[in-house]
Amino acid sequence: MSKEERPAPLRSPALDSVASGGVHHGFFTRHGGVSEGLYRGLNVGLGSKDERAAVLENRARVAAHLGVTPQRLCTPHQVHSPYAVVVTKPWTERPKADAVVTDRPGLALGVLAADCGPVLFADARARVVGAAHAGWKGALDGVLEATVEAMTRLGADPGSIVAVLGPSISQDNYEVGPEFVARFVAADADNERWFTPASRSGHSLFDLNGYTVDRLLKAGVQASQLGRCTYADEESFFSYRRTTHRAEPDYGRQISAIVMEDI
Repeated sequence: MSKEERPAPLRSPALDSVASGGVHHGFFTRHGGVSEGLYRGLNVGLGSKDERAAVLENRARVAAHLGVTPQRLCTPHQVHSPYAVVVTKPWTERPKADAVVTDRPGLALGVLAADCGPVLFADARARVVGAAHAGWKGALDGVLEATVEAMTRLGADPGSIVAVLGPSISQDNYEVGPEFVARFVAADADNERWFTPASRSGHSLFDLNGYTVDRLLKAGVQASQLGRCTYADEESFFSYRRTTHRAEPDYGRQISAIVMEDI
């Protein structure tokens, strides 16, 4: 990968449809960055063991693509929580949360992922956008609904919110144990439909993508997904589970981000 290459993020037709309202987005892959080795490409993970200068350069490239300065690319300190925070200005210390929302133009909101589900939200009419990091725990505990509620408090209408799930691990590659299934079924017996038997006895394959989109639909928003698997496509995406299976010491993170221009 050439260091001169620039990011070329994936885009959602659903979110592109609201671009006329001044909303711009990107589900960034690992293409277009300067990191090397395990982190080859556009690793934006401040929590990784990658060279900090490389991570900051990668984040600057993401910000430039979105038309903002690096200081205006706002990503929270993600902790697999159901917490959503409102962003009104660039912060000096990242809050512990897994979703961010704003009604302020020129603030790019981003979430990092490496198998978990990045979800971007936009109500172009109300001029409110959001981004959520939805791993299994965050999705189960309500981070998606918290994002919608935070946007609603800023004036968004759930029925007008377009929400798109970006690249995340597919069901074929997400094997879980019986205690994992039991936790979901205990929360809602209907959740059993998101699991199918795995080849290993007593284990199941979890459809995190389907579960996430279903939770979004139940929250009353217009929901869809890109359908790209982070585990299967090593050339395009970092993957925590792939790294774990290979017993590698660390992994990179890709970013998904959204911003409103001042119109």
